[in-house]
Amino acid sequence: MGTLILAVTTLFLYSIGTVLQALSFRGRVAVSKTVITAVGALALTSHGLMLWQSAFTEAAVNFSFFQSALLISWLVVALLLGLSLYKPVQSLFLGAYPLAILAVVFSLMSQTPPRFIARDDWGILAHIALAVTAYSLFTLAAGQALLLYLQNRQLKHNYNSVLVRNLPPLQTMESLLFELLWAGVILLVFAITTGAIFVSDLFAQDLAHKTLFSLVSLAVFVFLLVGRHTMGWRGLTASRWTLAGCTLLAIGYFGSKFVLELVFLRGS
Repeated sequence: MGTLILAVTTLFLYSIGTVLQALSFRGRVAVSKTVITAVGALALTSHGLMLWQSAFTEAAVNFSFFQSALLISWLVVALLLGLSLYKPVQSLFLGAYPLAILAVVFSLMSQTPPRFIARDDWGILAHIALAVTAYSLFTLAAGQALLLYLQNRQLKHNYNSVLVRNLPPLQTMESLLFELLWAGVILLVFAITTGAIFVSDLFAQDLAHKTLFSLVSLAVFVFLLVGRHTMGWRGLTASRWTLAGCTLLAIGYFGSKFVLELVFLRGS
């Protein structure tokens, strides 16, 4: 099946999924969880096939800017679909599906120099797999932190909004946020460790900013987790620290790739 056909199919299914989630969230229609999950799974499958055709060759994998965005958006949806089977994270689909739609659209409309990694270079591929999975988890954490931030503000103003009525209790929201943070931190530590082992020079010119921002964001997340354990940080404080750490991580990964590939047009 052609990449364009897969892209159109993916966009259609994600759009249907977004509409169903929005209508269900606002209480306009009663849509079963099975139907919503099935639509998401079909969209994810089409998304995955498109990613396979556009990023994978017989000898290498292309991790250019837009292909990386396509991969991370796929992982975000995949992780969210898995979590939704036993955690109340349905609200995050309202951000995850549009994010995936944007990734698909930009991957079709824009071209950047390819950045190939040989498929037999298992050490580097393991490092990248850990890194992009960690970034995907932190993307979900950022969405959860934003919802928690809005929920806290509206509850303090006694505002009985659609958001407040549809979200789980604050304690559940905070627990979900810190579960995502713990998982992301563990994977990020492994990603940095494997990078130190398999990448010849983590502070090479093309990797210095990415490495620095990854270490600083890791320090922010660890500081937050320690503050949670020792001083009981929660609510707005937890949301702000999470968003700060995720912003640093996004700047480190996508910011450096944007400058290298879209400004200086450097590939590999």
